[in-house]
Amino acid sequence: MIIMDTQELIDGIKKLKEEKNAVILGHNYMVPEVQDIADYIGDSLGLSHQAADTDAEMIIFCGVHFMAETASIISPDKKVLIPDLEAGCSLADSITAEQLREWKAEHPDAVTVTYINTTAAVKAECDYCCTSSNAVDVINTIPEDKEILFLPDKFLGGYIEMVTGRDLNIWDGACHVHEKIGELNLSEKQEEYPEAEMLIHPECGCSTSCMMKSAMYFDCEDGHIHSTSGMLNRAQESDAEEFVVATETGILHRMRKENPGKKFYPANENAVCEFMKMITLEKLYDSLKHEQHEVKVEGELAERAHLPIKRMLSIA
Repeated sequence: MIIMDTQELIDGIKKLKEEKNAVILGHNYMVPEVQDIADYIGDSLGLSHQAADTDAEMIIFCGVHFMAETASIISPDKKVLIPDLEAGCSLADSITAEQLREWKAEHPDAVTVTYINTTAAVKAECDYCCTSSNAVDVINTIPEDKEILFLPDKFLGGYIEMVTGRDLNIWDGACHVHEKIGELNLSEKQEEYPEAEMLIHPECGCSTSCMMKSAMYFDCEDGHIHSTSGMLNRAQESDAEEFVVATETGILHRMRKENPGKKFYPANENAVCEFMKMITLEKLYDSLKHEQHEVKVEGELAERAHLPIKRMLSIA
């Protein structure tokens, strides 16, 4: 086995990428060295747009499995690789297609909206897909007299209810990383950094409660609850010099890189997704070199799953 140092890996990845006409897409939660070599870093919505628009013949998806599936559905003519097939998602695992079919049977006239953090098989059972960036817009396109099943994230669903005023039937799922970020984390950080702005992802366990209890704990106006892309934009646009960030800690690398004069602190230092961190430079290099770990959604399943994703992209 040949052991390569970091610079050799970087040089090798860049060379292979050119040779194979590949594009590297990376999520905001990737380890810093993978973020730095990716052609595009973003949230699920931004990465979906990139997958749809790229002219590359090959997509190397540095994220988790459902994201690579989505890229395959959007760009069926591209070869989609993921550096580690075991990079899964606890939120996507919280509902199966069979569970969804049973739930839909209990609500036969309902419109079904899935957060993008689901498998292709689940997406294929839904009417709409959404991300945290456009979930409110997607819900607002659905007539007010229609019943809505929202899945799988209960915290994002609760946040959407509060923003839109709509009553949703919400699946009892959650991201194991965001769920752990609670009010105690935020109140402690507010005391530690009293001048800091709070940036909170709507998947967090504290997202809806902070909206209801802001007067008791801290300033938590709607403008401070954002998707990861919204957090990045807010960090650049705000006059604040310090930020407490309630999401997976991987985003702090990009925030610090794009805002060198500002300081960023995690709401919870343990908010680390072990699945996202499975993607390394070594695995990225091997995936490119050997064209291994292809993710392909085939046939009728891909066609059915594409419709809710297409609706999502048209609303974004």
